[in-house]
Amino acid sequence: MDVAPDKPHILVVDDDTRLRDLLKSFLSRNAFRVTVAGSAGEARERLAALNFDLIVLDVMMPGQTGLDFAAELRRTDNVPILMLTARGEPKDRIAGLETGVDDYVGKPFEPRELLLRIQSVLRRGRAAEVAAEPDNVTFGPMQFDLALGELTQKGKRVPLTEAEIALLRALGARMGEVLSREALCRSVGGGLNERAIDVQVTRLRRKIEPDPGFPRYLRTVRGQGYRLVDA
Repeated sequence: MDVAPDKPHILVVDDDTRLRDLLKSFLSRNAFRVTVAGSAGEARERLAALNFDLIVLDVMMPGQTGLDFAAELRRTDNVPILMLTARGEPKDRIAGLETGVDDYVGKPFEPRELLLRIQSVLRRGRAAEVAAEPDNVTFGPMQFDLALGELTQKGKRVPLTEAEIALLRALGARMGEVLSREALCRSVGGGLNERAIDVQVTRLRRKIEPDPGFPRYLRTVRGQGYRLVDA
């Protein structure tokens, strides 16, 4: 069954090959795009190359555990995470939720339950995203309309490419927050890598900064990424 590219894209991370294959087959039949990884390291590679709407993440994996990987992700990325684990202790569920995961399903589980929980997490994420995003953001003499993708300076429109609009939308929707290059790659899409994000940032600065060599609004946060501020 072919799944249209506008369907939600899920990353399944589990070291159990049989379970990965079963989940990929089941979720694909239910109109999701599915990519799999067998470890946190593999998941990191997938995240660097592709955009995902949700991660189904096993807790107990060789190497970096799911909990540690989720905590690492939460420092730079808000992608929804649903944990899968054989652990049934309340303290383990609490540890996962405190890490910042969005839901928690214990093994063994019914596939239908997992599907309903995935759908619920995605609905909550979309609702929160709509509620959190401003209509317009202002920085210096610039105003950016997130819905229209239109940038103006003192009422005069500033032409932007599609990639620059997507970049400014991602940064503007989280004004003042640091977004990693990986997160920006997923937001902008189009197969961009981290180097391409740096190039787009340089081009965008030429259009919004009084002095692109000393940016006031689109700032680099060393070792972390970029953020947009009203200096």
